[in-house]
Amino acid sequence: MNCMKLLSAEQFQQWDAYTISHEPITSNELMERAALLCTETIARDFSIEQPIKVFCAKGNNGGDGLAIARLLIGRGYKVAVYILEQGKIGSIDFQSNLHRLHSFTKEIHYLQSQDTFPIIQETDLLIDALFGTGLHTALTNLPKALVAFINLSGAKIIAIDIPSGLFVDRSSLGNTIIKACTTLSFQALKLCFLAAENAEYFGKVVILNILLQPDFLKTVETDYALLEKSQVKLLVKPRNDFSHKGKFGHALLIAGSMGKMGAAILASRAAMRSGLGMLTVSIPSETDAEIHAALPEAMVLNREVPAIDFDKFSAIGIGPGLGTDEKATAIVENVINTFQKPLLIDADAITILSKHRDWLSRISAGSILTPHPKEFDRLFGTSANEFERWQKAVKLSEEYQLIILVKGHHTLIAVKGKGWFNTTGNVGLAKAGSGDSLSGIITAFLAQEYASAVAAILGVYIHGLAADLALRYQSTESLLASDTIECIGNAFKDLEEFEV
Repeated sequence: MNCMKLLSAEQFQQWDAYTISHEPITSNELMERAALLCTETIARDFSIEQPIKVFCAKGNNGGDGLAIARLLIGRGYKVAVYILEQGKIGSIDFQSNLHRLHSFTKEIHYLQSQDTFPIIQETDLLIDALFGTGLHTALTNLPKALVAFINLSGAKIIAIDIPSGLFVDRSSLGNTIIKACTTLSFQALKLCFLAAENAEYFGKVVILNILLQPDFLKTVETDYALLEKSQVKLLVKPRNDFSHKGKFGHALLIAGSMGKMGAAILASRAAMRSGLGMLTVSIPSETDAEIHAALPEAMVLNREVPAIDFDKFSAIGIGPGLGTDEKATAIVENVINTFQKPLLIDADAITILSKHRDWLSRISAGSILTPHPKEFDRLFGTSANEFERWQKAVKLSEEYQLIILVKGHHTLIAVKGKGWFNTTGNVGLAKAGSGDSLSGIITAFLAQEYASAVAAILGVYIHGLAADLALRYQSTESLLASDTIECIGNAFKDLEEFEV
């Protein structure tokens, strides 16, 4: 699927160079284009009375800062510029913009030690143009001290392209990093903005289109991409008016146990809302009435029946509310050993699987595992950070021929050594029952004979989109899993009506 690629730091620099050589445009003109967009954004949000301090190092990110300072001064803003001095000459574009800035202001100061750091008022607006996407090592010495000093000021901070100290494409845990309220980033979302471990640093991310040449993206390969609505829309199969329920699959959900029947009910309702033709729910016999009352459209199957004919089902989802006792463990093992089509494995079934890792190699190719980060670590080993967890999921998806989800605000879907990040959903999904709903949706797509990767992508995207649409009636605080399920139909309509 051709979605927006998530580039490495090096590839972003190559994209600039490609644009400069193919447009053609000089690097300084490209910097001016970026600075103008930043200036317009700042001017829209802050009055001309706002005192502004711009902090620059001597690379091209610093050059952006100098250009922004000049353009803001040209609009009447009171701007002071502070340049981190480390005894090196700046980049060519930095020097060019510094020369131009001298014609606009004398408020240019050099920071050679901590004694030269300026007094910052909480009412100041600070612009971080110290270090951009090319940073490869954690900040030390004077740069580290300056970033810590800026963070302690209490003033609002706008980061240009990326907060200084943050790495684009690997973990920044332990780094000293600018804590921005807003990040004005150029051209495309960076991988670092998808990591929860970085959330305290970048604030609101605004992507500014600086018109880099799009053909460059055809020349590079990436491990990760962003799901885009235009592409997801194309994955939904049109329905023939003369079809019958047998055309849309018969799924088996093995879910629920005493005290956990809510999980089975939510997964079942979500499955039936996602286009499924028929649903059978395998539950303890004493809980039949709960399913019939909550979802009369579903059939039930006594889980204690010695032999279930799995062949009559087009897909099986197992795990929500299942429990982890010996009976549940035996059921999971039996399904893994017997069912030859792709499975959806979630929740308690993943916990059981983590205690029997040798079963992984027995799972049918194309099966979908949907762990949250802690479940992922229990199953595949502890990860030091999110980036390591993502890399592990991508690698293991190829090794085991499984689709592996790592659930989160931007859920990762790992397929055959590649990863797609979801772009729908909101914090209202951080609530009990959301994962059960997702399991039902994906199981329904599997039953309708969508390819496993497509079932996972569609399931995650539509689940998140339904939650977003539910906020028309609910808040992120009040949103329930059942609210999201009731908006699955609206999510399908939203995709159908979206114009590519």
